[in-house]
Amino acid sequence: MNSEVSLNYRDSGVDIDAGNELVERIKPAIKATRRPGCVGSIGGFGGLFELPLDRYRQPLLVSGTDGVGTKLKLAIELEKYDGIGIDLVAMCANDIAVLGAEALFFLDYYATGKLELEVAEAVIKGIAHGCVQAGCALIGGETAEMPGIYSTGDFDLAGFCVGIVEKERVIDGTSVKAGDSILALASSGPHSNGYSLIRKIIEVSGVDLNSECGDQKLADALIKPTRIYVRNLLKLSPELSPKAIAHITGGGLLENIPRVLPEHCAAELNLSSWSPPPVFDWLQQAGNVAEDEMLRTFNCGVGMILIVDSQMQKACLDKLNEFGEQAWQIGQIVQNNGDSIVLSK
Repeated sequence: MNSEVSLNYRDSGVDIDAGNELVERIKPAIKATRRPGCVGSIGGFGGLFELPLDRYRQPLLVSGTDGVGTKLKLAIELEKYDGIGIDLVAMCANDIAVLGAEALFFLDYYATGKLELEVAEAVIKGIAHGCVQAGCALIGGETAEMPGIYSTGDFDLAGFCVGIVEKERVIDGTSVKAGDSILALASSGPHSNGYSLIRKIIEVSGVDLNSECGDQKLADALIKPTRIYVRNLLKLSPELSPKAIAHITGGGLLENIPRVLPEHCAAELNLSSWSPPPVFDWLQQAGNVAEDEMLRTFNCGVGMILIVDSQMQKACLDKLNEFGEQAWQIGQIVQNNGDSIVLSK
């Protein structure tokens, strides 16, 4: 090696100055997520948060972690980055909300081959916007520049959310029984699941993503951020609290609902109780996807499932719609005779 050559970190593909500039750019967005409990500011080795113990007798911490999956590839191809950050928060915060938890704080991990400031800024500002929607604080994160691991233009995301719930108010599904009502909350689109199949359908069909899909462009329908249900679920009074909640993510309706059911119960779903948004019709037709495959891959227009006492059904639906959710009865709980999901039309 030539002894006169002096190498630095930037020569290896890592730009410390760009990382520092990114932190400065995103500080206002992060500040907007502050909520009671926040201690200090970003930039340290760890994020601090004071638990609101005065509001809880037997508090339980609830944690969740997730990513966005291959929806990232579509976002990169479309150069639409802000909604991906909302997706990241939604996938984590919605998961802990099914236990009745209030989301307290969030951390993100952003990894890329070469840090592109405008892209990273848009993504992290989206994460901050998602945190505001979920009511949690963005108290820290990590931006990793790893040349040789990620190709130029590629990046990956992971999120980590922590919430709190009173022990006696944990929603665990143990009281679910035959005769209970199953309510659905509408999704905003495919959310963040099934995108490997979606991208394959796009490839095979050769579709123009600028073509119309319902009242919007197909690209916009496919990249629309995941709906965050946290605040509206928390606003339900204790009297209207669901017995069980299922977040409809990877595995769709067929795989996620059984996760919250006692062994003696099954969910009878009425497929004619709703009309999936046009984007799901397009996916099914363009990919010639069988109905069962649709139901076990995509949310098909249903982002959350709530199981409530049948006597509380109307009051729950009225409140949820009042809060701005599109909610309806999608089915009922029946005795399990061998199948945990029973489909009817």
